[in-house]
Amino acid sequence: MVRIIRSRAPLRISFAGGGTDVPPYPAEKGGAVLNVTINKFSYGTLIPTREEDGIVVKSLDFDIVAKYVTEGDLHYDGKLDLIKAVLKNMGLKGGARLFLHSDAPPGSGLGSSSTMAVTLVGLIKHHLSIPMTDYDIADKAYQIERNELGIPGGLQDQYAATFGGFNFIEFLKDRVIVNPLRIKREVLNELEYHLLLCYTGSSRVSANILNEQVAGYIRKQEDVVTALDETKKIAIEMKNALLRGELNTFGNLFHKSWLHKKMFSTKITNPVIDKLYDVAIKNGAIGGKILGAGGGGFMLFYCEFEKKHKVAEALEKAGGQIVDFGFEFNGLQTWEIDEELGR
Repeated sequence: MVRIIRSRAPLRISFAGGGTDVPPYPAEKGGAVLNVTINKFSYGTLIPTREEDGIVVKSLDFDIVAKYVTEGDLHYDGKLDLIKAVLKNMGLKGGARLFLHSDAPPGSGLGSSSTMAVTLVGLIKHHLSIPMTDYDIADKAYQIERNELGIPGGLQDQYAATFGGFNFIEFLKDRVIVNPLRIKREVLNELEYHLLLCYTGSSRVSANILNEQVAGYIRKQEDVVTALDETKKIAIEMKNALLRGELNTFGNLFHKSWLHKKMFSTKITNPVIDKLYDVAIKNGAIGGKILGAGGGGFMLFYCEFEKKHKVAEALEKAGGQIVDFGFEFNGLQTWEIDEELGR
């Protein structure tokens, strides 16, 4: 019998507040993000081995197989660096096979890289029986990605993937507070019915966008600072509208949020994104936004219910790709089974 450990963590869509979770803004002013996880996941499988040394990693997304025998093999060279950083920081020494896969590519705007970090941390935590709370797991994934590897970005993705569900997350100077929202089932059903997820056709590297945003904030560039402040206010307004079941107000705030988000950086949008947004609005979307840092990946639209199919058709004709999704209310999950290893 072979012991097999598995984990999965959900990707997320962010309604408002994204950007206010990117340092140094949260430490100085406090950030706030409204998001929900969806039924798209990052997956991991760990199979302990006795007959071979080292750690064999297979990335199913990139069709890469790598083997690390000593800690010296875990040097960062641009190939599977996130995976190597988690292995090093979580203390997995050897004797394991890892299989990794994600439902969305890096740069999609759904937090896929951070979600994979959470998936891996959870997988190794389970294998090594390391006592960690959900806050510990999210923070560990954040520290590895942002500090160990120096990848620019915020904090929301790690906490969304770990906790799961609908959350209003506050980012303060010395702590993060995850506030799960109790929303009526009928409101959730209606919201899900109104939303439309569209892939722009290309992913993007978020580092350049975020670096420009951070630089603008540090310089106290008025339009950037104001846009971030307003984005945080909108996140609070959208949260309140959702709790009250006021979905028309919620939908209208999407457009307002998009106008402010475009002020973060000159790279947030481009002609392809602008075209898709205009097409959606002309055909019945009330509002929408690019997910993640911007520049590509997925867009999210809130549509009039009787016109949602028309918006979808128009976006497809304009080059977008509609992706079905649903809300996911569980965060990181790990489990193990004993079974004969298939060959």
